[in-house]
Amino acid sequence: MTKNRSMKIRAMMLAALAVCTGVAPARNWLSLNDVIRIARERSYNAQSARLEYIASYWTYRSFRAQLLPSVNLSGDLLNFDHSRVEARDAESGLINYVDNNSLTNSLTLSLDQEIPATGGTVSLQSYLYRLDQFNYDMTTYNSQPLRISYTQPLRSYNTLKWEKKTAPVEYEMAQKEYLEDMEQVTITATQLFFGAISAQTEYRQSTTNYADLQRMYETAQKRFGIGTVTKSDMLQLELSVLNAKVAVTNNKLKLDEQLFNLFSYLRLTDYQGAELLPPSEVPDIAISADDAVAYALENSSHAPSQRLTLLQAQQGVAEAKSKRGIQLQLSSEVGFNKTADTFKGAYGNLRDNEVIGLSLSLPIFDWGVSKGRVHVAEAQLELANVEVEQARVEYVEDIRRQVMQFAYQAEQCRTAKRAEEISAERYDISKRRFEEGTITVTDLNTALQEAETAKSQYISQLQTYWTDYYTLRRATLYDWQRGVKLTADYDKLMGE
Repeated sequence: MTKNRSMKIRAMMLAALAVCTGVAPARNWLSLNDVIRIARERSYNAQSARLEYIASYWTYRSFRAQLLPSVNLSGDLLNFDHSRVEARDAESGLINYVDNNSLTNSLTLSLDQEIPATGGTVSLQSYLYRLDQFNYDMTTYNSQPLRISYTQPLRSYNTLKWEKKTAPVEYEMAQKEYLEDMEQVTITATQLFFGAISAQTEYRQSTTNYADLQRMYETAQKRFGIGTVTKSDMLQLELSVLNAKVAVTNNKLKLDEQLFNLFSYLRLTDYQGAELLPPSEVPDIAISADDAVAYALENSSHAPSQRLTLLQAQQGVAEAKSKRGIQLQLSSEVGFNKTADTFKGAYGNLRDNEVIGLSLSLPIFDWGVSKGRVHVAEAQLELANVEVEQARVEYVEDIRRQVMQFAYQAEQCRTAKRAEEISAERYDISKRRFEEGTITVTDLNTALQEAETAKSQYISQLQTYWTDYYTLRRATLYDWQRGVKLTADYDKLMGE
């Protein structure tokens, strides 16, 4: 972790905990943006998304490297053999067993290149073999200083050709899935933030209500002494005080649980006294359904995912068809070789060496196995086409539904905010009227419940607004507030 990054996170933690010191809270509370920023930097989900992208990156890099020439060194060294071996007399055909006491060494240096277009492999090689026969005190060298070979399957399945089609799509998906995973981190952090905000609001409201009801109860006791409050009202108010006390304890436990869930996700352990600041404004963000669908199809992982599904189905058909009928492979090589009893002699007066051949394999009768595999692959391709078409229709409709749902949410938030203000004002009026003796305990409790419900409803509407917004942003990978396409510094992710 960089120094600046560490200082920023420490500052955020101090801001959350500074409430205990009495510093002005407006500068120390954690906002939704703060929580999202920390989650995207520190949460395990964010780290997991990064590591998954890195794995996909190196998978793609490995594929790209496979298209380049490779230099390889192979050999068999110090192969000692002391045993009895079979030997047949060339003239009589008599088989005898003789002692073998030998040591062999060989090295091959090659430059190999696979050819994606044809599926063939061309190789430039240099080979040296040494045989030491100790019983005869004899050393033999066999060299091939230069050998060029080419192997070409004529009807076989070309794996590299299809990987060249699918690998870039898979890597494109990995990039977009990383962005979507990070947006999912944002959504999760938002939900946990508002869960804690709701618990924090309910706890504060319950402590305020408990204090208010205690004061009301003391006032009612005085009025009971002069006969202006009935015994039933006194008992009802006392019961409200007891219920309010229980609510304070329950809400404190709920707040502790929600704060633990939030800060565990942020991987911050010391959160005692943390204060969360709900968004004060709900921006009007106009989103066109057509624009959202266009951005979703262009930016999200949905389109490459569907392309990959079709490619893999087509790949299955090509593989099944390639395994039917005659199988042919052309092998050829040209070069020079020499056998001698000295190392220098093995590289002098070289002789030319040419080999070419065609191998084939033809199944005479396989009871329709190959034909069946082709039909299965073709059916799977047809099914993939249908599923992709249906998935596109459902995906577009889902985006339009999200846009429609979000379009009304800002107004819902403003309505809920106004309802909260009205219910709070009505509760204040009800408290004064109760103290004046003009309303009953039942009326007071009704006003209190309405105030609590309105406050909870406002927080719930805020959570819905921001969750819907970030869900739509994840679906389109487009920042609708700033009007820019979401992206990432992939080089930075790789530490390059």
